[in-house]
Amino acid sequence: MTTADEPQFDVLLSGTVFLDIIFTGLPRPPAPGTEVWAEGLGSCPGGIANLAVALRRLNLRTALSAAFGEDVYGDFCWEVLAEQEGVDLSYCRRFYGWHSPVTVSMAMDRDRSMVTHGHRPPVPADELLDPPPRTRACFVHIGPEEEAWVRSARQGGALLFADIGWDRTEVWAPELLRRLDGYQVFLPNEVEATRYTRCDSAERAAASLAEHVPVVVVTRGGRGAVAVDSATGEVVDVPGLNVAALDSTGAGDVFGAGFVVGTLAGWPLEQRVRFANLCAALSVQHFGGSLSAPGWGDIATWWRTVSRRSADDPELRAYGFLEDLLPDHGDAEVRRASATIRLRTR
Repeated sequence: MTTADEPQFDVLLSGTVFLDIIFTGLPRPPAPGTEVWAEGLGSCPGGIANLAVALRRLNLRTALSAAFGEDVYGDFCWEVLAEQEGVDLSYCRRFYGWHSPVTVSMAMDRDRSMVTHGHRPPVPADELLDPPPRTRACFVHIGPEEEAWVRSARQGGALLFADIGWDRTEVWAPELLRRLDGYQVFLPNEVEATRYTRCDSAERAAASLAEHVPVVVVTRGGRGAVAVDSATGEVVDVPGLNVAALDSTGAGDVFGAGFVVGTLAGWPLEQRVRFANLCAALSVQHFGGSLSAPGWGDIATWWRTVSRRSADDPELRAYGFLEDLLPDHGDAEVRRASATIRLRTR
């Protein structure tokens, strides 16, 4: 129950939900005129759904605003998000004649390539979020145009987290970074950070971006992340965890969800980065973006497994702060992506 003065949600999201179809275990990219068989296949909601599911599995009250097509793909994504994962879809709308966007992801050599088809949503986010509900935080994908709902949420006291996507023009105009004014946390990946700043390393890019945003975290895939807090001058460099990666789709979103959890809980910067790093590392061991996200049970299982070795490994020992977190959370299992979008029971 929330009181009249308490925000209704912990995190508010807005964006596009895709149906993700993920091929894993590909021996090589498909060449023109050839056929390649994949060892694995998974399907799940993708796009902004990655972040929504990852946040809910870490027990944050999460609301999503998005357009959904009135097709089977839209039905599947809606049911997974609302009924299976408990994401609030009160600020979403179904549209007849607008088909759900689709992404095919091909996982190879610890990375992935994607092909996407879709059209702009029939209405802008500002129409779906007029006004936005009260929330402790928003996670926003920075684009060329400012959205009024973000400004309203900030005026209502919400912390603003931001990421930024691949620039299809490959211009990487630094002017876009001016849109970060008013945001508290920025979480680009290494390619985005270095290209927008014209820096030659994630570390230098993070320092440059910290001139725009109080806290910057630059993710480096399997090599961990570097973070800068411009208010305190603190710099944190966390290496990646040694895991067998199956599919990296959505790992950056899962990392972001972990960092939001730690920020809203008031953890120190290093603990926030390590927790986010762990969440992402656990996610890449499963198919897909959204349904690969770990729950607290997965995190507890990992710590129970490695804690015996942590005395001899300073990197693992640095995750010892989990001891104080895990007893408060249950070990409920989470669902993973399946090879079909809707397996009905008889």
